[in-house]
Amino acid sequence: MQTLQIDLPIIQAPMAGTSTPQLAAAVSNAGGLGSIGVGASDAATARAMLAATRAATNRPFNVNLFCHVPARQDRAREAAWLRRLAPRFEAFGAEPPQELHEIYTSFVADDAMLAVLLEARPKVVSFHFGLPDADRIEALRAVGATLFATATSLKEAQAAVAAGIDAIVAQGFEAGGHRGVFDPAAPDDRLGALALTRLLASKLEAPVIAAGGIMDGAGIAAALKLGAAAAQLGTAFIGCPESSADAAYRAALFSPSASHTTMTSAISGRPARCLANDFTRLGEEIADAPRPDYPIAYDAGKALNAAAKAKNHAGYGAQWAGQGAPLARALPAAELMRSLRKELETALRG
Repeated sequence: MQTLQIDLPIIQAPMAGTSTPQLAAAVSNAGGLGSIGVGASDAATARAMLAATRAATNRPFNVNLFCHVPARQDRAREAAWLRRLAPRFEAFGAEPPQELHEIYTSFVADDAMLAVLLEARPKVVSFHFGLPDADRIEALRAVGATLFATATSLKEAQAAVAAGIDAIVAQGFEAGGHRGVFDPAAPDDRLGALALTRLLASKLEAPVIAAGGIMDGAGIAAALKLGAAAAQLGTAFIGCPESSADAAYRAALFSPSASHTTMTSAISGRPARCLANDFTRLGEEIADAPRPDYPIAYDAGKALNAAAKAKNHAGYGAQWAGQGAPLARALPAAELMRSLRKELETALRG
């Protein structure tokens, strides 16, 4: 991490939809590596987010992209999924969408997003759900970007290193948000952050960044002792006022609900760890129903959440959180970073 010129081995997870330029800048200004997630944004929005982050910090920050296989439209399957969700829409006095759409463009097919990045030249670019092609990787490297990629297994990590990725984010099964598996249809060994970090640190020459369930300085120290070069924290930053988490999300995070997270694909079409709520319970009830591809299924999930919120019901939000959620703190990002620094120093001395 020395090449990134950061003072602390702490990376704020990108968390598309929850991280903000203000959060990323605050973390970077405090000596860590802040991140913005633009995987759910178009090129114009990404350009504005990059500019806002750069206006608030002169330190490095990370820009995260989604590299999923582009969705395959299947009208029959999508219609069947909407029929399964229809009773919930009706309960809120709403109609389900007439049809669903691919609401995000994967970076593997987004030339406009590539152009924004080549113009902006962020210090760090990271990939989730897979890797872009060799030409995109080389183009980003040519403008000086350090490249990260999420891996959930040794096989994925080795593929990333072979493709020219500089550092691997070892995402344990306990991590909040979307699981970064390259192929969601393939078997998943569901390795925890501890086992995965040690495995990758032992087998790879590239630096490893531990991710999943890490909420405080003691967790960061444990990751470093396992061979990680840094730790990535996501859920730990949701409670910061700089995040865009809404009031219902924050209330759930600081309630007994934080002790109960579950992996679900019902909300978006890909597995993601969420605070247990009405949507995750619905997903269990209709587990037999084939989902549309990600992110087409997310179009339905967002519509159902909007219908519920219109009736003051917060149980259908994508309240992503990892298993460390009960340790969350409602602190400004700079204050949280100071606490993490002190806790890390104490743990390493011990």
